[in-house]
Amino acid sequence: MQVDETTRLDVEENELLENGVRRDTMTVNMGPQHPSTHGVLRLILTLDGETIVKAVPDIGYLHTGIEKTAESKSYFKALVLTDRMDYLAPLCNNLAYSLAVEKLLGIDVPERAKYARIILAELQRIASHLVWLGSSALDLGAQSVFLYCFRERELILDIFELCSGVRMMTSYIMPGGLQADLPPGFEGKVRDFLRIFPSRLREYHDLLTNNRLWVDRTKGVCVLSAEDALAYGCTGATLRGSGIAYDVRKAFPYGGYERFAFDIPVGSNGDVYDRYLVRMLEMEQSLRIIQQALDGLPGGAWQVADRKIVPPPKYEVSSNMEALIHHFKLYTEGYRPPVGEVYVRTESPKGELGFYLASDGGSKPYRMHVRAPSFANLQALPKMIEGSLLADVVAAIGSIDIVLGEVDR
Repeated sequence: MQVDETTRLDVEENELLENGVRRDTMTVNMGPQHPSTHGVLRLILTLDGETIVKAVPDIGYLHTGIEKTAESKSYFKALVLTDRMDYLAPLCNNLAYSLAVEKLLGIDVPERAKYARIILAELQRIASHLVWLGSSALDLGAQSVFLYCFRERELILDIFELCSGVRMMTSYIMPGGLQADLPPGFEGKVRDFLRIFPSRLREYHDLLTNNRLWVDRTKGVCVLSAEDALAYGCTGATLRGSGIAYDVRKAFPYGGYERFAFDIPVGSNGDVYDRYLVRMLEMEQSLRIIQQALDGLPGGAWQVADRKIVPPPKYEVSSNMEALIHHFKLYTEGYRPPVGEVYVRTESPKGELGFYLASDGGSKPYRMHVRAPSFANLQALPKMIEGSLLADVVAAIGSIDIVLGEVDR
C-alpha cells in the first residue's frame, strides 16, 4: 500500500519514541452527551494508551445569552434569568443579583429579610452539595449514595416550595427583600431538617469516607496545587481543597454573614478526596449558620417600604388606587437606578459568584456581567487531568462540581 506525503507527515507528527518503540497518540471526544460531564461539556482528549497527554475543554453548547438578555429587561424582570445560570443553586444567584441591584439603588433590606436570605442560601448550598455528592459518587460506581442524597434534597425543596410555590426556579429572593413573608410552618420545617440531616450526613461518611474503593479512586488523584489553583482563578471547594482558606463570606462579608460563627474547611493535598471532604464539612458549617440565623430570626418587614421598588401587597391593589398605579408602573416600566456601576461578590456553592452592573440611568441594565465560579474552575481541569489516566477524568469533573448553565451563560 502506498502512503502519500500528507499521510506520512501526519503519522510522523503523532509518533512518540519511548525506548525505541513507536507509540502513537489518539485523540478522542468525551461528550458533549457523556453523562459524567455534568452537562453538555465536550473534552478533546489526546491519549497515549490510557494516559492523557493533552485535554482541551470545548464549551458553548448550552449558550443562552443570559447576560445580554438581561440588558433588554428591566432590573425587576431580569431577576428570573439568574435562576437559570447555576440551576442547582438558583436562590444563591437571586441573592447575588439582588445585592448588586440594591447597591446600585443605595438601599438596605430589613433585618428579617437578611436573616431569611441567609437561611435560604445555606439550605440551597446544602441542596447543591447533595446533587454534587450523589452525582459524583454515581460517576464512580457508588449508586446507593445518589438515592440517599436526593432523599434529603427533597426535604429542602419542600421548604422552598412552601415559601414560593416553586421547587427550584423560585425567584424568591428579590431586589428589596423577599417576594413574600416566610410562611407559617417555615421555622418548624427548617428545624425538622436540622434535626434529621446530621445523622444522614454521618451515613454518607460511613458509605464513602473510609471506603477502600472510594479512597483508591480519589486519594492522590488529579492533584491541583495551591499555586495552580490561584493562577487559574479557582474559588470555592476547588480552591479550598488545595489548602487556601478563602471564603467570600469571611473575606468580604455580605448580607449579614459577619454576625455568624462558622469555620472554613480546607484540604492539604489538593486531590479529588480533599475536594470531597471540604464539601462534606461545608454542609456541617451550613447547618451551624442556619441554626444561628433561625434562633435569631426577627419579626417585622420582609421588604423595603419603597413601593416604587417592590410590588405592593395583592390585597391593596384591588382597593387602593396608589397601590394599583405603583404595581402597574413597576411591572411595565420598572425603576431607574442612578448612573453608576457596582460589583458584588458572594460565595455560591460552586465558589465566588460576582455580579457587575452598570446603569445609565434607565430602567434596564446598561451592562450586566457575571463572574461565574464554574467557568473559572473549569479552566483548571486540563491541569488536573493531564498525565492522569482516562478513568480519572470522571472523578476530576465531579470534584470541581461544574454546572454548564453557569459556564455557558
